[in-house]
Amino acid sequence: MSERQVLRRRRGARWTVRRIGVYLLLAAIAVVFVWPFLFLLATAFKAPTQDVYSFPPSLIPRPPVLTWLHNAWTQIPFPRYLLNSLLYVLGGVPLFVLISAMTAYPLATASFRGSKVMFFAILSTMFVPAELMLIPRFLVANQLGLTNTYAGVILPGVLSAFGVFLLRQAFAAVPAELGEAARLDGCGEWRVFWTVMLPVVRPTLAISAIFGFIFIWNDFLWPLVVLNDDTKYPIALGIAYLTGISGTDTRTLSAGTLLSLVPIVVFFLLLQRQILEGAKGAVKG
Repeated sequence: MSERQVLRRRRGARWTVRRIGVYLLLAAIAVVFVWPFLFLLATAFKAPTQDVYSFPPSLIPRPPVLTWLHNAWTQIPFPRYLLNSLLYVLGGVPLFVLISAMTAYPLATASFRGSKVMFFAILSTMFVPAELMLIPRFLVANQLGLTNTYAGVILPGVLSAFGVFLLRQAFAAVPAELGEAARLDGCGEWRVFWTVMLPVVRPTLAISAIFGFIFIWNDFLWPLVVLNDDTKYPIALGIAYLTGISGTDTRTLSAGTLLSLVPIVVFFLLLQRQILEGAKGAVKG
């Protein structure tokens, strides 16, 4: 065997060892992130005779029961809270994506004085704690007559610095020649934005929509402050209400939390294709 072949084998062996190490590390990270969900799923279906906190942990219900799902659904007005959250996301997510895109587009494509300062000013709001904005938001909502209304819950969350940043980077990556060609064909700026630029950044729009959905669906503190009618509570407040009713009933709490996660998973699956297309484009880039 020649010296070159020996070196090739050694390099191949080192590459294989590194690859195995990377896979093991990724598997360990996956277990860390997936474990809480598996524990939640198992707890929601465990029979009363099966210990929830057994060691080693048991992730297989023996036998699986639906009692806790029924309890979570009936102990509180769960369907009402679920419908409220659906109304909030149906009204909030399109506005979240549209306003973020309309804010990001000129910051990425137009050259005007103060554009960078404006962009960094928007980004700086990401570092402001949400609790610090509660009182100013409530005062504004109260002056506008939006307290205890669906609009009062939706409107404060439609402008997101993270959404603007995400879409600004996507618009900036689009070749400027594309927009210039559309303008030469007689398209106005709004038509360029709506029919040319938005379809190009569609995968990023889907990612922004998912972040907006999760943000609105899981929002707890602002609805608690702006609402005083429990019939308008979102599901996040409903789960907190269930916690007060169920106390230490871990199985019912797990079942309620599991039911509240279903719409998020469904929404993600609906936009999965767009996300994968965006990931492929990022890899190619």
